[in-house]
Amino acid sequence: MPKHGKNYRKEVEKFDRTMQYSLEDAIKIVLDSSFTKFDETVDIAMKLGVDPRHADQMIRSSVVLPNGTGKDTRVLVFAKGAKETEAREAGADFVGGDDLVEKIQGGWTDFDKTVATPDMMGTVGKIGRILGPRNLMPNAKLGTVTFDIANIVKEIKSGKVDFRVDKTGIVHAGLGKVSFGQDAMVENIKTFVTKVIQLKPSSAKGIYLRSVTISSTMGPGVKLDPIVLTAAVK
Repeated sequence: MPKHGKNYRKEVEKFDRTMQYSLEDAIKIVLDSSFTKFDETVDIAMKLGVDPRHADQMIRSSVVLPNGTGKDTRVLVFAKGAKETEAREAGADFVGGDDLVEKIQGGWTDFDKTVATPDMMGTVGKIGRILGPRNLMPNAKLGTVTFDIANIVKEIKSGKVDFRVDKTGIVHAGLGKVSFGQDAMVENIKTFVTKVIQLKPSSAKGIYLRSVTISSTMGPGVKLDPIVLTAAVK
C-alpha cells in the first residue's frame, strides 16, 4: 500500500525533489501543488548548525509577519485594573486573573496565546504545569510578560509567530496560507528567515543555515538553496 495518496504522488512528479530551488520558484511549486479543498498552511523547516544542548545556542524568539498568518489567534491575558481594560480594548479574547486560573485548572484550554503582566506571574505560576507542556506559558523572552499589553495583543492578532529550535536543531513554523499568493508568502518567508539569521549565536561554528524546506499542509516538501536564500534576504 503506498504511503501517500495519488494526488500527492501526482504533485511530486511535477518537480525534482533532489533539487534546491530559489525562494520564488519554491513558493510557486508549493502553491501549485496544493490539491486540498481547505486553505492549507505554508510551513517552513530550517535545519540550523547549532547544538541546542548548549544554552548559548538555543534559538528562541518571535517575529511579526508583514502579511499575518491567516489564523484567528485567540489571546488570553492575565491582568488586573487598568491593564485588564487595556487588554480588552486591544482585542484580547479572554482577560482575567484567578477566575481564568480556576477555569484552566478545570481543563479549559481553548486559547492559542497567553500574555501576562509581570505582577500576575505569581498567579499564572499556579497553572505552569498545565500551560508549560502546551507552550502556552507567558515568557518574557517572547515579549508575553509585559506591562505593554496593548501592543503585544495587537502584534499577536496581526501575525506574531513564536519559534524555537528543537533538540535536533530544526526550527519549524507556519508562515501563512496558500490563498495568500506568491508575493505575500515570499515576503513573509523573507521576514522569518531574516530573523532566524540575525539570531545566529557567536558560538555556532561552521555552516549556520544547513537546509531549508517549505511545504503546504498536505503537499510535498520543496528544498531551498540556503546560500541563495541567505543572499536574497540580505
